Amino acid sequence: MTTPNAAVTEFLLTRRSHPAKTLTTPVPDRNAITELLTAAARVPDHGKLEPWRFVVLTKAALMRLSAAAADYAAKTGIDPDKAAKGISQFGDANLIVAVIQSIKPSEKVPEIEQIHSAGAACLGLVNAALAAGWGACWLTGWVALDRGFAGPAFDLGPAETVAGLIHIGTRTNTPPERPRPDIAAITTWAEQ
Repeated sequence: MTTPNAAVTEFLLTRRSHPAKTLTTPVPDRNAITELLTAAARVPDHGKLEPWRFVVLTKAALMRLSAAAADYAAKTGIDPDKAAKGISQFGDANLIVAVIQSIKPSEKVPEIEQIHSAGAACLGLVNAALAAGWGACWLTGWVALDRGFAGPAFDLGPAETVAGLIHIGTRTNTPPERPRPDIAAITTWAEQ
């Protein structure tokens, strides 16, 4: 029999992301962020490829990206409502960690496993921040997915994409619980 960790189990069963617009200052300092990133990097990583990297965006960088997003949206004709959402994602934030998926050539580790590892790093960072008492959420949006913007904004290499923009800050409220999956409806038991 294993020794259960009731506190961790309770955390996982009750964890809840906090909407980015509800996060404020203060934000974790460099040492605290480094600890969160260390926790986030402890994810499944077949082949030890580290198919992700982190870009920590503090307020000055976020203001630069907000202005760059506004310029890009105007030049490319992005729908104004859609553009505003991406622009404000940077402009209203105080700290974002961009998790960059960085696929490595490998005969042994398929690309899908590397993609999953990058996603695990995103969730690991959100959970580490929540466990440390911060509010956090994982977002993307056009500013993460539009290669024309994201490529130069995050200095992406040819095999890189943005896996997630992890917002971290001080919680201003407790978000309401939302409906969760019906486990019985999505689970099949193969007993033979």
